[in-house]
Amino acid sequence: MTTAVPPAPKYAVGSLVHARGREWVVLPDSTEDLLVLRPLGGADVDIAGVLPGLETVVPATFAPPTPSDLGDQHTAGLLRTALRIGFRAGAGPFRSLASIAVDPRPYQLVPLMMALRQDTVRLLIADDVGIGKTVESGLIAAELLAQGDARGLVVLCSPALAEQWRAELHGKFGIDARLVLPATIGRLERETPYGQSVFRQDGAYVVSTDFIKSPRHREDFLRNCPDLVIVDEAHTCVADSTARASARTSQQRYGLLRALADDTARHLLLVTATPHSGKEEPFRRLLGLLDPRLATVSFDTRAGRELLAEFFVQRRRADIREDFQDGAHFPSTRDSAEVSYALHRDYRRLLGEVLTYARETVRSADGALQQRQRWWSTLALLRTLSSSPAAAVRSLNTRAGVQEADTPDEVDRTGQSTVSDPADSDSAQSADEVPGSLLPSAAPGGDDEIGEAEKARLVAMAEAAKKLAGPTRDAKLKKLVATVTDLLDAGYRPIVFCRYIATSDYVADHLAKVFNKKGTEHPVAVASVTGELSPDMRLNRIAELTAPDENGDPAPERRVLVATDCLSEGVNLQESFDAVVHYDLAWNPTRHEQREGRVDRFGQRTDTVKALTLCGADNPVDGIVLKVLLRKHEHIRRATGISVPVPQQAESAMQAVFEELILHGETPAFEQEGLFERAEAHTAAEQLEIAWESSAEREKASRSRYAQNTIKKEEVAAEVAEIRAALGTGEEVREFTRRALGALRGVPADRKQGGFTAHTDALPQGLRDAVTAALGPRHPRPVVFHDAPSAPRGEAALTRTDPVVAATARFVLDTALDEKFPDWQRPARRCGVIRTSAVRRPTTMLLVRHRFQLNLPTRDGGVRTQLAEDARVVAFHGRPEAPQWLPEEEALALLVARATGNSDRGFATDHITQILAALDTGLMDELRVRSKAAAKELEASHHRVRTAAKARLAGLRAAPQGDPDVLGVFLYRPAATIQLGADA
Repeated sequence: MTTAVPPAPKYAVGSLVHARGREWVVLPDSTEDLLVLRPLGGADVDIAGVLPGLETVVPATFAPPTPSDLGDQHTAGLLRTALRIGFRAGAGPFRSLASIAVDPRPYQLVPLMMALRQDTVRLLIADDVGIGKTVESGLIAAELLAQGDARGLVVLCSPALAEQWRAELHGKFGIDARLVLPATIGRLERETPYGQSVFRQDGAYVVSTDFIKSPRHREDFLRNCPDLVIVDEAHTCVADSTARASARTSQQRYGLLRALADDTARHLLLVTATPHSGKEEPFRRLLGLLDPRLATVSFDTRAGRELLAEFFVQRRRADIREDFQDGAHFPSTRDSAEVSYALHRDYRRLLGEVLTYARETVRSADGALQQRQRWWSTLALLRTLSSSPAAAVRSLNTRAGVQEADTPDEVDRTGQSTVSDPADSDSAQSADEVPGSLLPSAAPGGDDEIGEAEKARLVAMAEAAKKLAGPTRDAKLKKLVATVTDLLDAGYRPIVFCRYIATSDYVADHLAKVFNKKGTEHPVAVASVTGELSPDMRLNRIAELTAPDENGDPAPERRVLVATDCLSEGVNLQESFDAVVHYDLAWNPTRHEQREGRVDRFGQRTDTVKALTLCGADNPVDGIVLKVLLRKHEHIRRATGISVPVPQQAESAMQAVFEELILHGETPAFEQEGLFERAEAHTAAEQLEIAWESSAEREKASRSRYAQNTIKKEEVAAEVAEIRAALGTGEEVREFTRRALGALRGVPADRKQGGFTAHTDALPQGLRDAVTAALGPRHPRPVVFHDAPSAPRGEAALTRTDPVVAATARFVLDTALDEKFPDWQRPARRCGVIRTSAVRRPTTMLLVRHRFQLNLPTRDGGVRTQLAEDARVVAFHGRPEAPQWLPEEEALALLVARATGNSDRGFATDHITQILAALDTGLMDELRVRSKAAAKELEASHHRVRTAAKARLAGLRAAPQGDPDVLGVFLYRPAATIQLGADA
């Protein structure tokens, strides 16, 4: 059997051709019948396919500079930096770095190094919240796609995070993914030809996991799924087989992933900050998706740890702190504190009545089923009353979900999922509804109706709760107002996290009233975001609070976001907020970590973020949660430097302690220290503490089993630094952007906070349109440029991959190569004669672009051809017919030489003409030699990285493609001590 191979192209990868009235460079994937071309100096969006059989295509050479196209002393630097910023086929061993809009930290390249080791990439990336799992997985995806090891990509995630994933892929990695959601599937199906799938194996998609697991779409997706899959919040796709009712959803998700993983050629990246919920079985099932052996192997053995190290990467904040010593925005500390308050006497009285009601109701139950139903309904009432009067009123008017259960075990599973915050819950996305507490009466014939006496009692409690609303009787709300005031006055922008929708709306409403009374000197913008809103509506609500208005005016600095845990996972808020207030205590410490991780993450510009926890000093419910869970978790985190998952015993311990409170406590003396005096509760809490300490010790001791410890960051740091230098250093990018925008009438002005601002209204039309496309039509004016690798929405970062910086570089390079533009729109020129005290004899500098044909070994044993580009500066003393070549560092020093005098234009043109003539007689021979040397350097760099990653080396080769392009010619002449006539 034979396989048809596309005929080889007439033009090699990297060669130049002329077609459609312009010059192009030939890209990989070209064949004899179809050339894939990119305009010389153009971007990936300009790539086109040309059919040589139908269009005229002829070989081309790069046009030399025009001798009369003279610039000043800044011309060479602008041209060189514009060229390097514009590279999208960089020569370094990480092929994707030249085409992505993110500047990865060294630690973020470690998962990529691990991926390069594997024939089929299978990784569980379990780094802490906020240190860049999305970037790490995106880097792997971009690199696999750039190298051709993957054809397409799909991200499986919650629908609430789908738009954010799409934006991240597009904005940072240049991947245009289609959203596949219930709201988009109809349109996608209408756009798809009849009989074909919405999915293509070479496409890019962001897909709702719960939507695609449905029987209607599952099989079509599995048949046409791309060969690279990223699963976000992967822990929600596995569950303990004995778990509660929501396990059915997890099992369906797991079944989908299991089917995807069964294709041994498919790349699979699992992403989660909480891979281990404290239960071993779900963790093992997650690992088993990567390699079946991981489901059963013992990690106590060396062989087991080494096997895990191939697939698992997990870093804590302490592991990567050193990577942020260069001014990158990552908080140095998290200032955490408890803020206590004492209940108002009326609130204490109602809480006492609820406890009495709970005790009587549970004790009088008829049988185990009814007892468990009453237990969970009263616990729901206690928790909602501890949250807010609004939540309590809602609970007292809502039927309890546990009443539908048929067995005590089913009641417990339902109660845990609706009242508690179990460690292995699916997600916080839709768990903010108030749990009901109404149950049918136990009286004969009362199956459907609550008894009159009990109904009157519940109505009275609901009326009492209504009267507690407001800061007068709600001491918790009053304390929040004071806490938020202090934060705002200190310059912080807080997020207030609540457990329930009713509480979030209640809190937001009162904060808005308090902070925006008539005549207030400094009003505060307040918004509430809850699971009641669709994912798109949540993002819109946040944008209304944080984005510039329709007139381009900036968002108010004094702002407060009130939210439920629908925002505690996945949504990045570090650009707009820098403090978290836990208004309601989560019954799972991991939820607190997730909340705080919304602001304590990479890109946060505030050095110290705040995390404050409100707690009732005399509220027994808060006391239990603090003592049994939260304080213990914080103690272990500070002692070990890591967050250890809550052990499996936590649920039973909490149950035991709450039973002591409800069934045996004396009312209303809640402040007693006797909550843990009874043997059963004491034993359960003690066993939890022992198990937690043991888990912490095991976790600390097992750090050596993680894969990042088998890769030293210094192995890639040198390569990363070399790639960054070749593509433009941070200082070069800053100086280039400021100088270029100044020349193009952007009027840059320094900022006290660092960076600068620039106006866009007077920029050339083409550049102005590009800036608007990058920042949006309502971006703030003037545009703020930050001396940082990240920037808030609507502003720019001074990095080569920032879309505004890239657009500026592309415009500068395009106008330098096209003399038809007006002079003021051409800040860079290709020639110059400069008098300077930096040289003592005539010195010529050439700006040269090399193109290489790079052969990379593939995972299947073959070789794939790629295009690579590099820019070099070379220089020589003396006449061009007898050059004396200088070391590279001396050539680069010429870029910062300051002009001390002018040169006669005719004199300068004549000298440039002589130099250009020498290109054909001798200079090009030396440039060819240097091109070969650069190819060997490139090949060696790839060899070092592949050796460090233990990747294939057979077939690796780099070779020059065609003659180097001479983009610029600049003659530096010694400063004249006495000038006679015209440059005598």
